[in-house]
Amino acid sequence: MALSLSALTSPSITLYLPKKGPNLYPPKLNKMSPIQCSLSVSTHSKTPQFDLKTYWTDLILEINQKLDQAVPIQYPDKIYEAMRYSVLAKGAKRAPPVMCVAACELFGGDRHAAFPTACALEMVHSASLIHDDLPCMDDDPSRRGQPSNHKIYGVDMAILAGDALFPLGFHHIVSHTPSDLVPEPRLLSVIAEIARAVGSTGMAAGQFLDLEGGPNSVEFVQEKKFGEMGECSAVCGGLLAGAKDDEIQRLRRYGRAVGVLYQVVDDILEAKTMKSKVDEDKKKKKGKSYVAFYGVEKAIEVAEELRAKAKKELDGFEKYGDSVLPLYSFVDYAADRGFSFGESS
Repeated sequence: MALSLSALTSPSITLYLPKKGPNLYPPKLNKMSPIQCSLSVSTHSKTPQFDLKTYWTDLILEINQKLDQAVPIQYPDKIYEAMRYSVLAKGAKRAPPVMCVAACELFGGDRHAAFPTACALEMVHSASLIHDDLPCMDDDPSRRGQPSNHKIYGVDMAILAGDALFPLGFHHIVSHTPSDLVPEPRLLSVIAEIARAVGSTGMAAGQFLDLEGGPNSVEFVQEKKFGEMGECSAVCGGLLAGAKDDEIQRLRRYGRAVGVLYQVVDDILEAKTMKSKVDEDKKKKKGKSYVAFYGVEKAIEVAEELRAKAKKELDGFEKYGDSVLPLYSFVDYAADRGFSFGESS
């Protein structure tokens, strides 16, 4: 069942947000939220209507086909089977590659120029999930509606599968991006951006502090573990299309806000459905989240602020007309989950 962010609040809750934030609930989209809460907001930004589900679903089909071709079974078979198990997981939403393609198309780029990088982002994303699920990390037994990689192939093979997917992604960008569509300097910038996002100052830093940091590290952990992938995906799309430096910075802030927003809403939805002692024990193992440390109401406030921040960044792209609509719609999807793709998350 799809739930909107507004449906998670009780009728008595009023969220007080920054007065300059964008309009989170314009009249056109009120029908998306089955239950409305009271929002005390003075805003100016709009959320245009756009058929995001069709756009996203069509891209998923293309990306899945290209991923299947990019990770074929070859010797040694077992490593490739483990890699494919996670990369081609049924029901995966492909959010990083879709955001990359949308950002590329925003600036007039050809989606065929973005597909190799989009696939690489999914490989990197899958590798990070494989490693995050390991017993020595988040110790998660399931992922995307199926057993985690290490539950099927063992911890040793899961580590190797993740290790192999990271460089495969870089190789795929270099070997498959059409040189007539993307100049070499842009490719180098894309590779550097992905390396930064997954490295010791990016996602790895977030995982470290999730394991070792104190409660004051919650914001940093959320931004690094979850915001980095969104930021990297949006930025890579812009780099491929030749976006200007100031536009790249807008994409950076936008992608980071959407990445964290998506995870915060995930945590809120999970907290709302937890009932048993087993659920509570699982919650304690979820690491450093706004819900775990500050409660659901504070997490809802954070989510609305992130939604406003993401849309404010997109206001700077109005000159590109309807090309910005997919990125606007991603924000509302991250907050409201207005439709479903299938079996897994």
